[in-house]
Amino acid sequence: MRIVIIIIMAGMLSGCIARTAASVVTAPFKVVGQAADWATTSQDEADRNRGREIRAEEERIGREYRECREDYDRAYCDELFRDRPSVRERDED
Repeated sequence: MRIVIIIIMAGMLSGCIARTAASVVTAPFKVVGQAADWATTSQDEADRNRGREIRAEEERIGREYRECREDYDRAYCDELFRDRPSVRERDED
């Protein structure tokens, strides 16, 4: 009876040891993969960040255009901001 219990426990233990060994072997690869994910920016993230930058820039330009319109006439501000048609289009809506 003891031999049967020892054989069963050895079988269970060997599975546990194999699983632990596999975890130890794959751990460095998982760490390197995670570090690479943190260090690099995916194309989706880059696009999202660029979109935020563009929106912030357009908001800043729009504020400057509206402030210009408060102090000066429309022709002067239109000339000053003529390279930025999105600002004029948005202001006319």
